[in-house]
Order: sequence, then structure tokens, then C-alpha cells
Amino acid sequence: MTEPCDLTAVEARRLIGRRALSPVELLESCLTRIDETDHAVNAVVARDDAASRAAAKAAEQMVMNGEELGPLHGLPVGIKDLTATKGLRTTWGSPLFRDHVPEEDHSLVANIRAAGGIIAGKTNTPEFGAGANTRNAVYGATGNPFDPTKNAAGSSGGSGVALAMGQFPLCSGSDMGGSLRNPAAFNGIVGFRPTPGAVPDEEKKLGWSGLGVQGPMARNVPDLALLMSVMSTNQAHDPLATTIHNKRVREPGDFYPIQPIDLGGLRVAITPDFGFAPTEQHIREVFADKIALLKHHFRSADIATPDCTGTDDAFEVLRSTNFVAGHIEKWHTARDKLGPNIVANMTEALKYTIADVSRASALQTQLYQRWQEFFRDYDVILSPAITISPRPWTELFPKEIDGKPTRTYFHWLSLAYAVTVVGHPALSLPVGRDRAGMPFGLQIVGPRGGDATVIRVAAALEEALANDPRTRRPVPDIIGLKAAPPISGMPHFMGFN
Repeated sequence: MTEPCDLTAVEARRLIGRRALSPVELLESCLTRIDETDHAVNAVVARDDAASRAAAKAAEQMVMNGEELGPLHGLPVGIKDLTATKGLRTTWGSPLFRDHVPEEDHSLVANIRAAGGIIAGKTNTPEFGAGANTRNAVYGATGNPFDPTKNAAGSSGGSGVALAMGQFPLCSGSDMGGSLRNPAAFNGIVGFRPTPGAVPDEEKKLGWSGLGVQGPMARNVPDLALLMSVMSTNQAHDPLATTIHNKRVREPGDFYPIQPIDLGGLRVAITPDFGFAPTEQHIREVFADKIALLKHHFRSADIATPDCTGTDDAFEVLRSTNFVAGHIEKWHTARDKLGPNIVANMTEALKYTIADVSRASALQTQLYQRWQEFFRDYDVILSPAITISPRPWTELFPKEIDGKPTRTYFHWLSLAYAVTVVGHPALSLPVGRDRAGMPFGLQIVGPRGGDATVIRVAAALEEALANDPRTRRPVPDIIGLKAAPPISGMPHFMGFN
């Protein structure tokens, strides 16, 4: 028998609307799943069960009263611990904010509440989102649900794990160097990086930078599209939230319900590395196997990539401007309380000059223009979502791939940041497992502004591949995880040593 927490968000919402499932019943199922399994993975790090139960009870009463219900009515949602939640502890994974309780919601959270969603907990993240290994000195490490000794990726690692475990039907994430696409790939769920501005983020220090975005995460594409329809607005506090005065550029219906698309009409470019990413040979081989199973769905599938020359250089410099804007005060006043990833970033960032930033910005523009030329001939690009199979979380970051040193602690994320630099939308879709038995993520990259296109392609592919055990979404062993030892007992669980 399917537990309520294992229902898709779309199905749970349908049942709630029909009075066949109570929001209270759904929430209690999610809380029970957390209580029974989270000791093994440490994904959910802050809860206020009394508040969420009160919200579920109120949602139930609205159903019984026949009131108008929002698109997320009664659905528990996990919020990444980089996003402010009124009355619920938000730490950014930093000891500096260990006891911080925001007085206001981030607009994303406010929109979810307004749509009927129930904020049921916060999900773990690395300190200030720096790094694709979800470890910090406040809550400790998050383990992969397919092997808790391995990396869940990040920085939305807690959200990725919580979804895979059935702890929440929907979660929020954010993405700069693949921070929601990477954990989607490692944990066998779906993560979408929208076009900058599609999901407004008023908390960005550099409002005109398109590197960092907020985005939805879910277990399947229709659920993700449902959440995206709520998250995507035209709020003026984010200067990249494109609008025309007195008109809405984006409507909820742009994303959900998902409009069908004919995969047989699409021209697809296939690349294992965008010409520069240090993709592990194992992942190259798995990617080739997966492509062989799905390429016949498309009109054409060519081995091709945009010219990404200079992407490493541009990303390394431009991301540094975000770190300086976000952390320079802490650097001067509380450096001894910052973790190694923040220290490494700030040390590097402060070496750059205005000439370096100008050069990187010009290079970013050139890369963008090359990508637009490339997309004249192709509708989407397919690549692996991440360069390696999950490794132990005790390895803070991969220092080498196939025996070759990585150039930075985030170099292994270059399949993701190749897309970040040019601002295109991209989604990580679970496509079976790799040869180590871990989830494998396929990255689907769309054209400029093609958010709805990416979601439509992903939904069609998901449906086409769902009946093949080689390509359908993998599911962790929940019974085994219930009996697993606590991750907190593993060496080096807390902090970075």
C-alpha cells in the first residue's frame, strides 16, 4: 500500500481537492517518514511541527468548508536552509547564524504559503551554499540515500535527499554552479535551474548578476512544473524579473499543466563534456549507454557542443564577485568562524582586479553570443548532469578525476556552470543508475528563455523512459534506511575535519 508521503505532489493535491486525502494525514505521513529515516541521512535540519500541524489543520478545514484552494493546497514543502522562513530557524549552514529566526519570509516562501503549501521543515546545505558537498558546522553532513557514506551533492543536498526519501513531495533549491542540478543527479530526483529572474530573489546581494537563481525540485517533472508555476512571478524587487509595465510576462499556465511536445520534431546536440569539463570515463560510458537508449525519440541527435572556450576563467572570476559582495564583512570581522570553502573563495576573490572582472564579463558576453549561434541548429542539448559518480562525503571535494588534478574545488561542477555562465535554463532528469549502482542524471539544456521548453522535453522523456528499468527513476531502500545506523555516528560527521 502506498503511503501518503510517497504520492506524487500532483496526485496528492488531486486527492485533497476531492476530499479523499486530508492535509493532516499527508503531513503526518511526511513527519513519520522523517522520524523513521532521517537519522540515516540528516536531510531535514529544522522543524516546527506544531506550526505545520496547525497549518495542515487549517488547510483541512478550508477543504471541508468548500473554499477555493490554491495549487499547492495542503502539500508539505521543504525549504532549503539558505532561504528565510518566518518563525523557523534559518542558519545558512553557518555557526554565525546558528540561532537565527527570520521575522519575514523570503518572497519565494511567501508565494508557496499563498498557494496553500505548508512549510514543514528546512533542508540541509553547505555553509552559505559554498560547495557541492552538503556538510557544515551547524548540522553536520548529509548522506546519499542510496549509500549514506557517499556525497548527496549540494548545495541543495538536503532537498534532494528529502525528496528521494519521500520526506516531502516538493522542495525548494538554488543554483549557481549546479547547486540544485547536482543533488538532483546524485539522489535520483528532478531539479530545474530556471532562466535568471524567472523565480525572483530579492535577497541577492548583486541583483543584476544572473549566476545564482532559485528553482524547484521534485520527484518527477509534473510535480516540478506545479511548483515552478507558483515560484515564477514578476516581482519587482528582483531587477532580473523581466516585466513589461502593467503586464505579466510569465503566467502560471506557462509551466503547468505541461503542454505536450513532439520529441520526434527536435534536433538534439549531445555532449559528454561541453569540450572542456573533466568528465570521468565511467560517466562518459554510462552517458553513451543512456543516449543509445533514448536518441531514437528525436528527429536528430548529433555529437556537438557550443564553443565554451574560456568558461572556467569567466565563472571563476564572476562567482568571486558574488562571494565578495556576500561575505566581505564577515571576512573582516569573523574570519575564524568561516569554513574552508568560504575561506578559499574569499582568498581567491580578493586577488582579482577590476581588469579581471571586466575581462570575465566581456568573455561571458562572447560565450553567450556563441551559444545563440549554436542554438540556431539545435533545440536542446543533452549532457551528463555531473562529471563523477558519488564519492564518500568525507572527501570535501574531488581533488582529481581519473588521475588528473582538478583546477579548483568546484571544477568538477563544470558541466553545470557551463550553462550557468550563459544564463540558459537547464534541468537534471534521473535516468536510471550508473555502473556503481548510484543514480545518474541527464542534463537537458534549453534555448535562451526556453524554460517551458525544457520542462516539456523532460516530461516527454520521463514518460517515454519510465517503463525501462535501465532508465526509470531509481528509488532508495526505505526499509533498509529505517534500520541503518545514524549518520551522526560516522567519523567526521560534524564540521570539516
